[in-house]
Amino acid sequence: MEYFEVVQRRQSIRKYKSRPIESEKLEAILKAANQAPSAGNFQAYEIYVVKTAALRQAIARSTWDQEWIANAAVLLVFCTHAARCQYPGAEIYAMQDASIATTQAMLAVTAVGLGACWVGAFDPKKVSEVVGTPVGVQAMAILAIGYADEKPERTPRRPLSDVVHEL
Repeated sequence: MEYFEVVQRRQSIRKYKSRPIESEKLEAILKAANQAPSAGNFQAYEIYVVKTAALRQAIARSTWDQEWIANAAVLLVFCTHAARCQYPGAEIYAMQDASIATTQAMLAVTAVGLGACWVGAFDPKKVSEVVGTPVGVQAMAILAIGYADEKPERTPRRPLSDVVHEL
C-alpha cells in the first residue's frame, strides 16, 4: 500500500474477528516500530507482545474495563525506558521514542491489512505489573491489533486552517 493511502485508511478499530494474526504480519509490524526515529538513537522504549487471553483480559481490566481490548488478537504494550537515554530530560525523550514507535506500528498494521486502536486510557502501573516490566520501564501506550470486524464511519478532522499556524 502506498504511504498516503495507508494514512487515509487508518482508523481506530475496536471490534475484532476471532482470527489469529499471522507471525509474518506481526513481525512486519514490529520491524516497522523498530525503524522509528529516536532521540540520539538511544531507542529508549520497549515493546511487550501480549497474546494470551488471560493477560489480555488483565490488561483490559487495567484500562478501566474497556473489555473490547481483550478481544484483540494481540496487544502491543509500548513502554518508556528512560535509562537507555543519556540526555538530560531522558523521560521526555523516552516518551517521544515510544510514541513514534507506536505510530509506526499502527500504520504498519493498516499496511498489512489489519485493524488497530491506540489505547491511552489505562493505569500505567497496573499494565506494567501485568506484563512484568523491570523497574524504570513504564507502560506508555497499548496498541490493540486484530482483523477488523467493523468498518466505523470516518471521524472528522479539524481543517488545516485550524491546525496549522504559519509564522
